[in-house]
Amino acid sequence: MNQRAAPRPSILAGILRIARGRADGIACFGASPQAFLSSLAPLLAFPLAGALLTLSSDGPIVALTSLAVALCAVLMPAVLSFELARLWKRQNNWLRFATAFNWCEWILPVVAGVAMLPLSLAVAAGMDEATASLMLAGILAGYGLWLHWFLARNALGLSALRAVTLVILVNLATGVTLMGPHVVARLL
Repeated sequence: MNQRAAPRPSILAGILRIARGRADGIACFGASPQAFLSSLAPLLAFPLAGALLTLSSDGPIVALTSLAVALCAVLMPAVLSFELARLWKRQNNWLRFATAFNWCEWILPVVAGVAMLPLSLAVAAGMDEATASLMLAGILAGYGLWLHWFLARNALGLSALRAVTLVILVNLATGVTLMGPHVVARLL
């Protein structure tokens, strides 16, 4: 008897489905510690590469400080969302949510690229570059917040209000983690 193994869910297919607002894309992501760590690897690689580049130009203190801040910012959504999932008795769904969350962060650069095309044409037609930049930031912020809400609502099975709460707290804490050290350094 020749039994075929069930096809493995495709991360790319999951990302594309979620990007279009299809909750069935969440099933394409693993719910194991290994799947979660695999989703973190590329997010951690970029700050590490940046630190290596900064090391030669700005020195070890700046490079290591920037690396520490970036790593904390990358890990903040996972840590805080786990605590909220635990509080709301959704910790059994958290690994799949966190894995999908990490992989779906790669949607944002694609959205930026797609949004930049019409904005570039608008700038060429006379739109102020500052206005175009603000519009791009607004598009990315709006889509990013919706994406995080969509994942929280569907992967964790949260109510709309709890999903909004998670999105606000996670993004606020991540922003403070990223900007806090810079603000403190300027005050000193």
